Amino acid sequence: MIETDLAPDPERATGRRLTALLAATSAVTAANVYLNQPLMGAAAASFGVAPDTLGAVPTATQLGYATGILLLVPAGDSHDRRRLILGLGAASALALAACALSPSVGWLIVSSFAVGLLSPVPQLVTPLAVALADRGAPGVGRGRIVGIVQAGLLTGVLASRAYAGAVGDLLGWRAVYGCSCVLTLLLMLVLRRALPHVPSGSGQAATGAGYRAMLLSLPRLFASQPLIRRITLSGALVGVAFGAFWTALTFLLEKEYGFGPTGIGLFGLVAAASALASPHAGRLAERFGHRGALAALIGLVVVGWLLLLPGGGGLGWIVVGVVVLDVGVWGSQAASQTALFALDPAVHSRLNTLYFTFRFLGIALGSLAGTLAWANSGWSAVALVGVITTAAGLIVAVLPVGRRSGR
Repeated sequence: MIETDLAPDPERATGRRLTALLAATSAVTAANVYLNQPLMGAAAASFGVAPDTLGAVPTATQLGYATGILLLVPAGDSHDRRRLILGLGAASALALAACALSPSVGWLIVSSFAVGLLSPVPQLVTPLAVALADRGAPGVGRGRIVGIVQAGLLTGVLASRAYAGAVGDLLGWRAVYGCSCVLTLLLMLVLRRALPHVPSGSGQAATGAGYRAMLLSLPRLFASQPLIRRITLSGALVGVAFGAFWTALTFLLEKEYGFGPTGIGLFGLVAAASALASPHAGRLAERFGHRGALAALIGLVVVGWLLLLPGGGGLGWIVVGVVVLDVGVWGSQAASQTALFALDPAVHSRLNTLYFTFRFLGIALGSLAGTLAWANSGWSAVALVGVITTAAGLIVAVLPVGRRSGR
C-alpha cells in the first residue's frame, strides 16, 4: 500500500519503499526513450554514414513513444496494470537489446521505434500508484504520490543524456543500450516480487469493457467534462512553449556562448531543481484546487520566459530562467495529473492517455515553432512564441469549469 497519513507505521514504511520503487521505475523507463540523443555521432561513425542520417533515430523513438501512449496506455483501464507494466518492461528490454546489436542504420531506426512504443510505463505507473494509495484512504496523499512518481520520470529524462554520454565515451554506444537492457530487466524482476495486485474494485478497471472499447471511448471521454478539456488543452499549450524553448536553446547556446554538444547536454541538468518541486506541486493542487495551483505554476512559466527574454544578455539570466520555467512546466504537469486523478478511477489510464497525447503533440509543435522563430527573427521571436502560448495555457487552465468538474 502506498503511504497515507492514516496508515500504521509499518505500513507507512512499506508505502515509502513502494513509492520509491515506482518512482525509480518511471526514471528508468523514461530514460530509455531519451538515451539515444548523445549517441548519434558515435553511431553514425560506426556505420560510416553522415551524422544527420542518424537524426531519424530519436525521431523514430519519439514517434513510437507517442504511439505507445495513445494505443497501449488505455489498456490500463481494462487490464491488470501490474501485468502490463511487467510485460512492457520486458519487451522494451528486448528492443534495447535489438538496438545494441543493430547491424545497420535501418535496423537501429526500427528498433528505436520499438523502444519508444514499448516505453510508456510511467503513464501506467502513476494511475497504479494512485489506485494503491486509494486502497488505504481514498484521496489521501494522492497529490504527493503523483508528484513523487513524476519526479522520478523527470530525473530519468534529465539523467539519461549524462548517463548515455558517459557510458558511451567509456564503452561505446552499443554498451549504453546493453546496460539499459540489463537494468530494465533487473528492475522488472524486482517489480515482479514487490508490486501487489490491485483488485478490480480498487480503482483498477471494474467496467469489464475490453481494450477496443477503451480506445474508442477516448473522444467521448475528452468531450465528457469541461475539466478534462481544459487541463489537456492547457497542457498542450504549455507543451508548445516548452518544446520551443529546449529546441531553440541549443541554437542560442551555440551562437551566443560557443557551447558544444557536451556542454549543451550538461546544461539540461540545470533543470534538476524541478524534480524536487514536483511533490509540492501535487500537494498544492490538493490544498488550493487545480485552478489555484495551475494559476501559480503556469504563471511561473511566464515569469521564466520574461527572465529568458534577454537571451544573449547573460548566461546567469538563462540559468535562472531555465530553473523557474522548468519548475513551472513540470509542477503544472503534476498538478494537472492530480486534478485528473480526482475523477473516476475507472478512467485514470485513459485520462493519462489524453493528457500526454496532447502534451507531446504540443511539444512537437513547439519544437517546430521554435526552430522557425529562431530562423526568421532570432531569440526574441522564440520568447514571444513562449510567452503567448504560455499565457493562452494559463487562461484555459483557470477558466471556470463548473461545480461538477472540480474547483
